[in-house]
Amino acid sequence: MSNLNDPNVPKPKGHPIFIDGTKYTVEADQLTGAQLRALVPVPDNRDLWLEVHGPKDDILIRPEKEYEIKPGSQFYTAPSTINPGGI
Repeated sequence: MSNLNDPNVPKPKGHPIFIDGTKYTVEADQLTGAQLRALVPVPDNRDLWLEVHGPKDDILIRPEKEYEIKPGSQFYTAPSTINPGGI
């Protein structure tokens, strides 16, 4: 049985995250919103959101801001402008 705290045991590289249900592995502990958007890439007419579990609102990912990358984070894209009833 291997010990995860043993320095001689190789550690898995990267953090698995999900964007629109697709798994990506990122090695950095922090990325800018622009770097996250570039993984897919996210079109300019869509926003990238971080899903927050519980009663809090989901977080809009801003291109210029840095975000801590937590393994298993779930991101999704949505239209930047929603025009109900529009043609």
